[in-house]
Amino acid sequence: MNLSGMDIDKQKQSLSLLDITSTQVPDEFDRNVPRICGVCGDKATGFHFNAMTCEGCKGFFRRSMKRKASFTCPFNGSCTITKDNRRHCQACRLKRCLDIGMMKEFILTDEEVQRKKELIQRRKDEEAQREAQKPRLSEEQRSIIDTLVDAHHKTYDDSYSDFSRFRPPVREGPVTRSASRAASLHSLSDASSDSFSHSPESGDRKMNLSSLLMMYQEQGLSSSPDSKEDEGTSLSMLPHLADLVSYSIQKVIGFAKTIPGFRELTAEDQIALLKSSAIEVIMLRSNQSFSLEDMSWSCGGPEFKYCVNDVTKAGHSLELLEPLVKFQVGLKKLNLHEEEHVLLMAICLLSPDRPGVQDHERVEALQDRISEVLQAYICAHHPGGRLLYAKMIQKLADLRSLNEEHSKQYRSLSFQPEHSMQLTPLVLEVFGGQVT
Repeated sequence: MNLSGMDIDKQKQSLSLLDITSTQVPDEFDRNVPRICGVCGDKATGFHFNAMTCEGCKGFFRRSMKRKASFTCPFNGSCTITKDNRRHCQACRLKRCLDIGMMKEFILTDEEVQRKKELIQRRKDEEAQREAQKPRLSEEQRSIIDTLVDAHHKTYDDSYSDFSRFRPPVREGPVTRSASRAASLHSLSDASSDSFSHSPESGDRKMNLSSLLMMYQEQGLSSSPDSKEDEGTSLSMLPHLADLVSYSIQKVIGFAKTIPGFRELTAEDQIALLKSSAIEVIMLRSNQSFSLEDMSWSCGGPEFKYCVNDVTKAGHSLELLEPLVKFQVGLKKLNLHEEEHVLLMAICLLSPDRPGVQDHERVEALQDRISEVLQAYICAHHPGGRLLYAKMIQKLADLRSLNEEHSKQYRSLSFQPEHSMQLTPLVLEVFGGQVT
């Protein structure tokens, strides 16, 4: 087979992108067929110098061509070359190499081999550099995350087995106007639940809770002076949910004590932070049991599945529950990792602008530290999360508004002795001393 000088140069150039000793496998090569050396019949390792050969014959051909060796057959020049006798007649072996198509033009010069080695090494170095430049958590940051995740596991029982110890949920009783509006919200959410399981941008457009609330008001379901009187005798879920909230406060306290630096704060600042943030952290925690399918909180069996209507029977109106459900939907759609979720709870707890906090700088330093860990985690472990941190911080702003509305509704409830006596001492202590 004759080749021009230009053709040979092109072939050498293309070979510089391949393995030092191998050429590309032809497209028609069947990988299921056993590879046999075309020279000696030994097991082949690939295409070398334009032919399928073993490593031994590849090396023999390269050495022979580089030395411009001239061999003479001691027999009749037609020896059969096998794996066992291939060393006996170099002349016939070399002839067999040429017969199956091996070409000296495919052999790289020493300079080309060196360039090839340098190229391979450069690629390895570049890959190692890219790997080294990937964002990574420090040992301290990893330790903080592990501590908070472990604390969450210890303070959040996803079997909800303790719920059976609460005063039992009672869902009977007269239907108040708020409960009627909540039932309408829940039933309409069933019909629209699919909109929450598709694209984030389509969810709010298809299922706008504010628009639904306006619809209820146009249908005459808005609250009236009579509704307060109705609700005064129908808070059948208050005892059960009061126990649930009291239990959750205890778990929030347990979680807070594990946050690095929290125990070093003064007792006054610890109490101020817990009182002000407890309901917000509870709302964050509850997202773990929140379902986008029917916008309810599923905490075990059917008895402990809570819909908006249930919460109205504990004295809360849709002025709180409508934005709460919207918040839960938005948070769920962020698809946070567990690590991100617990870090967000810690950041929420460590807000230096909480009422009653004295050492603002120290609390802010603790919050900044956790915030840095969260940003580092997102960079390292949440692909495409460039805007995720900003969205998470916006959720904290939403929680403040929910906290304020909860405080207003709690005060209204606690002013009624027949209802305040259903609350636990811990609930009275935490929410009774809030300043908004």
